[in-house]
Amino acid sequence: MTDDTVLAERRGRVLEITLNRPPANAINTALSRAIYARLRELQDSPDLSVAILRGAGERIFSAGWDLKEVAAEGFDSERDNDPERGFGPGGFAGITEFWGLTKPVIAAVNGAAVGGGLEIVLACDVVLMADHAFFALPEMQRGILADAGAIQRLPRRIPYNVAVEFMLTGRRMAANEAARWGLAHQVVPGGELMATARTLAEKVAAGAPLALQALKEVLLHIESMPIRDAMETVKWGRPTGLASYDRLPDSEDAIEGMRAFAEKREPEWKGR
Repeated sequence: MTDDTVLAERRGRVLEITLNRPPANAINTALSRAIYARLRELQDSPDLSVAILRGAGERIFSAGWDLKEVAAEGFDSERDNDPERGFGPGGFAGITEFWGLTKPVIAAVNGAAVGGGLEIVLACDVVLMADHAFFALPEMQRGILADAGAIQRLPRRIPYNVAVEFMLTGRRMAANEAARWGLAHQVVPGGELMATARTLAEKVAAGAPLALQALKEVLLHIESMPIRDAMETVKWGRPTGLASYDRLPDSEDAIEGMRAFAEKREPEWKGR
């Protein structure tokens, strides 16, 4: 793909993805499909284990849905929800409904993540924020709802009453508050954001490739289950229908991991 609205760079087993649609990295259908293409590359490449997702520049991660484009062209819900004509198979921003994405994505939030920008963040697995970054969901003030992931995911990530107040008021949530509620894993100075993200990504990429995918696969599967059901459903060696997890017990990586531990050396992963 030659579309430069999404930049991608491989650094070892890490894929760095940058939203590059100035001035606000607003999301339209074309950008959604371009993001999905890069995430599809991450998922399909055996040489990649994890992605870092950020916005270009230092001020805005993403301003969310391109409402100016919608105002000019009109909203066609049937088109936007059609995988062939709308946002694409990954849903809004290429990630919010990419259910087959089992490799982890680290959000490096370099600035404002507003509306759909926050929904992108909520679809990621680990969140790092620059100290000047903030979240906001102004949809209530636009006459719509943040239904591309915020109303579905946010009340599961932070206390329910905090999530509802935040959505009702449309106020800003600063990075330190996001960290206090556990919505952000870590807050760092803006100039240290990418270095911190890369260090984290390298640690993640050092894990067994098959196990990395199995973890995300399992977490998504049991997310809404009671603990007892989750424990009964996911057990070592018991078929679950989860492709990566079911392969683990007999995998070369599982044997290699145990052998490397016993021999006090670094494992050599095969991804199978």
